Amino acid sequence: MTPTTDVSSTMMQVPLSLNHFLERAGTLFPSNEIVSRLPDKTLVKHSYGQFYDRTRRLAQGLQNLGINKGDRVATLCWNHHAHLECYFGIPAAGGVMHTLNLRLSAEEIAWIANDAQDKVLIIDDILLPLYRQFEHLYSFEKVIVFPFSGADVPSDLMDYQQWLASTEASGFEYAPHAEDDPVSMCYTSGTTGRPKGVVYSHRSTVLHTLVASLGDFWSLRGTDVVLPVTPMFHANSWGIPYGAVMMGVKLVFPGPHLHPEDILDLMQLEPPTLSLGVPTIWMSLIQTYEAALSTQPGRWKLPAGMRSLVGGAAVPEALIRAFDKHGIWILQGWGMTETSPVCTISYPKAELRDAPMDERYRRAAMAGIPVPLVDLRIRTDQGNDADWDGQQVGELQVRGPFITGSYHHVPVQDDKFSADGWLRTGDVASVDSMGFVRITDRTKDLIKSGGEWISSVDLENALMAHPGIAEAAVIAVPDEKWSERPLACVVAKPGHAPQVVELAAHLMKMGFAKWQVPDRYEWIAAVPRTSTGKFYKLKLREMFPK
Repeated sequence: MTPTTDVSSTMMQVPLSLNHFLERAGTLFPSNEIVSRLPDKTLVKHSYGQFYDRTRRLAQGLQNLGINKGDRVATLCWNHHAHLECYFGIPAAGGVMHTLNLRLSAEEIAWIANDAQDKVLIIDDILLPLYRQFEHLYSFEKVIVFPFSGADVPSDLMDYQQWLASTEASGFEYAPHAEDDPVSMCYTSGTTGRPKGVVYSHRSTVLHTLVASLGDFWSLRGTDVVLPVTPMFHANSWGIPYGAVMMGVKLVFPGPHLHPEDILDLMQLEPPTLSLGVPTIWMSLIQTYEAALSTQPGRWKLPAGMRSLVGGAAVPEALIRAFDKHGIWILQGWGMTETSPVCTISYPKAELRDAPMDERYRRAAMAGIPVPLVDLRIRTDQGNDADWDGQQVGELQVRGPFITGSYHHVPVQDDKFSADGWLRTGDVASVDSMGFVRITDRTKDLIKSGGEWISSVDLENALMAHPGIAEAAVIAVPDEKWSERPLACVVAKPGHAPQVVELAAHLMKMGFAKWQVPDRYEWIAAVPRTSTGKFYKLKLREMFPK
């Protein structure tokens, strides 16, 4: 036998597939629970065994309707068990799940459905009034109504429950697929133009799920109880439905009830060990809870030791401190629709074990550390990579196997992707020697005053640390002398009326130079928000053009 130096991998070539997660849930976790809150606030419970059967019926039913590989099936739904069935049943049939954002206008929803060329719509009955506003603008081949409220489904539409019950799935076969075939799509928020479609694959979704489930991030365990307040139409609820099904984790879906009182009530009934939501909801939740400590003592308890992942917008340090007082540590995450979305998470690294609490809070309020499989760089205006010294800033750019390299049916453009294939996020950031990313602003939100840059995000976080401020958003307004100056749009907490002099002193105490402090404040009832809960600064610029 002639010796050889050739060697090849002996590993099996098995494509990554969401179908594996579904089969795993039905086989290993058939008795674990999925809880959904209905429109009347009662709770309905399903087992993973029931979920497995219903999801396969959904997939078979879609194939019976003529859904072929790559056909888009839209959902217009709140967070509940039937929406979870769509996450797995649509790709199992070979289709691509397209979550429509119910917070958009009827015209915007119709435009997005048309751009995606959705064939079928699965919709909650309580959202039919919204559908009726755009049905003349875009025509689906079939509209299937989930009777979320229990009301009768209109005769001109299909009843989801009856349809599943009448579908035989014992002989169902998964649609053949490659691991790079699409499974779902989401559209960007479109605050600077038309929304753009991002399409996720079996491979990207499985890899993202495995990475996000690691111990320093979601830290998913089979004994967890997960409360996803993040909408399932917002970057696929940050991917947590996939991780929960993979691990057979108990899920508690809040349905349409996202007011702080509703979430606190639900936490008493089904205490979560992990919750996910945007800062605005968490801000109102902690304010409501703390107010009730004196006005309604004993009404609510925050779940002891609950882990909470908060993202979608910058998390103020004051919010992290407020929850920590009650034994809950907030992990801040950063990502985008384009990144699946988990890209960085600010977890407490081992090096911080003995650090003073002020330092731990400071770092917890950063965007965090890149997760595995994500490459990250800071590209300066000169086209160089910034040093990781915490000082040099530039545009945050990322690449990886669950980061988009293009948009659906949109030519690749230089302002979105670099010449060497990195995603240009539009965020201005620095990275320090420990790998913590600190996002200072969006490129379009930076304020240039007298030739020097001012971070609106830093000002906002500092203002919201004042005990009399509930919310603050800072924008640039034109200035004849300095080119631009910061304008603070502020919402006061009930019973508080901070003075401008007091706020200026507070900011300078927080480390801002006098020239960085806003000259002007506008007191408003609420900060306008985008459909995904972020501060809508475009609206503020329209309100205060000068």
